Amino acid sequence: MRNTAGWMAAGMLGAGLGASGASAQVAPADARDDVVVTAARTNLPASALPLTVDVIDRETLSRQVTVSGSTVEAVSALLPAFSPTREKITGVGETLRGRSPLYAINGIPQTTPIRDGARDGYTIDPFFIDRIEVIYGSNALQGIGATGGVVNQVTVRPPQRDGWSGRTLLQGNTGDDLSGDALGGKIGALVNYRSGRFDATAGAAFERRGVFLDGRGRRIGYDGNQSEIQDTDTLSFFARAGVALSDSARVEVVASRFRLEGNNHYVPVEGSRALGIPATTRRGQTPGQPSTGLAQMVSASLTDGDWAGGVFTLQGFYNRTSDTFAGGVLATFQDAAIAPVGTLFEQSRNVSRKLGGKVSYERAVPGFEALTLTAGFDALVDRTAQTLVQTRRTWVPRTDFRSLAPFAQGNLKLLAGLVRLAGGVRYENVRLDVPDYTTLASAGSRRVTGGTPAFERALWNGGAVIEPMRGIRAYGSYAEGYTIADIGRVLRGVSQPNVRIDDFLDLTPVISNNREIGVEVNRGPLTASTAYYWSSSDAGQVLVRNDDGIFNVVRQPIDIAGLEINLDTLTPLPGLKLGVGYSHVTGRTDTDADGRLDADLDGANISPDRLNLNADFRAGRFSARVQGRYYLSRRFQGQPAANDFGGYRLFDAYVAYDAPIGRLMLSVQNLGNTDYVTYYSDTQGPTDNARFYTGRGRNATLSWQASF
Repeated sequence: MRNTAGWMAAGMLGAGLGASGASAQVAPADARDDVVVTAARTNLPASALPLTVDVIDRETLSRQVTVSGSTVEAVSALLPAFSPTREKITGVGETLRGRSPLYAINGIPQTTPIRDGARDGYTIDPFFIDRIEVIYGSNALQGIGATGGVVNQVTVRPPQRDGWSGRTLLQGNTGDDLSGDALGGKIGALVNYRSGRFDATAGAAFERRGVFLDGRGRRIGYDGNQSEIQDTDTLSFFARAGVALSDSARVEVVASRFRLEGNNHYVPVEGSRALGIPATTRRGQTPGQPSTGLAQMVSASLTDGDWAGGVFTLQGFYNRTSDTFAGGVLATFQDAAIAPVGTLFEQSRNVSRKLGGKVSYERAVPGFEALTLTAGFDALVDRTAQTLVQTRRTWVPRTDFRSLAPFAQGNLKLLAGLVRLAGGVRYENVRLDVPDYTTLASAGSRRVTGGTPAFERALWNGGAVIEPMRGIRAYGSYAEGYTIADIGRVLRGVSQPNVRIDDFLDLTPVISNNREIGVEVNRGPLTASTAYYWSSSDAGQVLVRNDDGIFNVVRQPIDIAGLEINLDTLTPLPGLKLGVGYSHVTGRTDTDADGRLDADLDGANISPDRLNLNADFRAGRFSARVQGRYYLSRRFQGQPAANDFGGYRLFDAYVAYDAPIGRLMLSVQNLGNTDYVTYYSDTQGPTDNARFYTGRGRNATLSWQASF
């Protein structure tokens, strides 16, 4: 359900907005008043906070994942402000409102701030996700990384009744020609147990993916650099145990393990952009180790909803990721001292370990109940290194990131709720610890002197919500978010001599300022919202692609502005709901450091304008949905003409029947079997034939789900 309301706490904030096509159904306005978004880190209802949020419930997520195959694809398909995905495991260039989103699980950040491996959307199986909360716009709710917003995956909740319960999933999918290479499938099971104050949940899921076929039945090209989601196996585990210490207090432990590994059955075959021939694959085995992605997480939390008259929350977590990339004979990895240039096969591995803790307390002021105050403190320590697997060279040295951040937030209710004012501050104290290191030969084998650069910054937010009558809200807000330009890309790209990290300007943080105004209407059968936003960064980060497909980071000023419109309405036909969503976004940057924004952001940094259409129907045991996505053409002023985007449209559909035992569902992705070049490939690397990728053609999935 989408809720538009007020936001304000760059560290304790809240969020809520009206409705969008992400909702499984339209709830009445009074029900939305009680919606609490956990990623907003407040127990105030969404109606009290000025921001834009989408909440994708379990049923909607389950259906969309069946159509598209992953959480990232589901979010991208449902939300117009999210860019088209690359249809690969990497999220490089995938943006929300033109900036990178922060992925989180139960509020635990999955992004690695030092060396962004861009696989943070693939760290837990969607089978274990209860809902997804998407908070739009730059903010510091969860600390570093949310310059585009937050995508928070909330894991399955404990059972509400004593005894055993659970659910299962069986599914198979195939490309349009039913070939064996394209066959895939998934099996999952989740078991719950509750006895009095104790509850526990455990589950496992296994998925095998075949090759992907495009609209003409050709195998889609394999990314030998960033790795793939096709031709992989995924094995995932999830566990949760909790005890209610009292009627208001609960302690809980959550653990998950997600491992994705390539099957190594295919090798890339270059295409030809000049001839319009896309890259493809052939049977074969890539040298080196299979590409893998491993994510492990353990968290413990204590919550008390009635501690000294307020709400107390304490959380600690450990998170470790290890990503091995496919590699290749790439120019960046060549070193004549090891092997003749042009012959050395290499692949990299990115390993990150995070330790963190969060504590907060929220309550209304005694004697002045209209004012709710929140205070808290966050701590995060991240250690990351990127090494080359075959030659054991250091690409990014082992670097430590430490963030300490107290925050405070206030929310004031005036005129019996007609007006609400909200505001707050988060104070970030960040330090890096970079050792001495030597860059690769391709960067000049430069000896770099390490250091401990640091910064301190207060991140402010403020806003107001006006509700002139029930079901109509307007808001305006300002919020600051921050991140650090991918430190690993900066460190490994140092090519000038005698660099001292403490004096290296490119390690300064990216501070993004997000301003937003919006209106929400929830009256009768109509739920509609519109929001206009604009954000800027004096020293933003722009991804610039090398010829071999590896990106470096360039610091440039950035201005982004956009408009979002969403509308859902019930129709006179019982059970039929129609929805439309539109997103327009523009981005400009200064490419020559003359103080003037002289070029558009390209396709690696900005998404196309987009129109979403959908129709949902339910009658008794039967339900169905048809959805369309229109990605509109775009020219990038100041960029190569070859990178202009031609646009394309995609349609998906599913039908479901609630059988006496379980639910049967048939879903079809790319119903019209459209043959298209993906947005990322179409707008990047105009001379790169190896990464000239078409998108996935028609793909059908048959599923059976059952609960007990």
